[in-house]
Amino acid sequence: MENITNNTADRELRLTRTLDAPVELVWEVWTDPKHIAQWWGPNGFTNTISKMDIEPGGEWELVMHGPDGTDYKNKSVFKEVIPFKKIVYEHVSGPKFLATIQFEAQGEQTFLTWHMLFETTEQFIQVVKTFKADEGLKQNIEKLNAYLIGMK
Repeated sequence: MENITNNTADRELRLTRTLDAPVELVWEVWTDPKHIAQWWGPNGFTNTISKMDIEPGGEWELVMHGPDGTDYKNKSVFKEVIPFKKIVYEHVSGPKFLATIQFEAQGEQTFLTWHMLFETTEQFIQVVKTFKADEGLKQNIEKLNAYLIGMK
């Protein structure tokens, strides 16, 4: 019998970072629309969040305003929410992906794991090449960390 493994390495982005803030604060700036609007997205982007119901089945709707004036509508549905531990959401507007963000308290710091799983390898390649999603994710985490440091 053939052994089938579900290898998703060719269609996922994963980034980890130790943030210089306690998990309670990191959770707050991740789950409060007033905060997330201040740091979400790559460099140069601003956000308008119209809905953010952080509970399983809750919707998250926002428009990311690019530095060139282009608006990018985004809609996601939260799949799993474990306070101070984990957020899982499905990005249902294109490009479709499943994002899992895990929070691990480490004293006054938080170890964050951010994982994005795309539907297909082709879609993943397009998103990374066209939208530079890998670089965007790094910038997003840098902006989050800078925002947290600015709150101290």
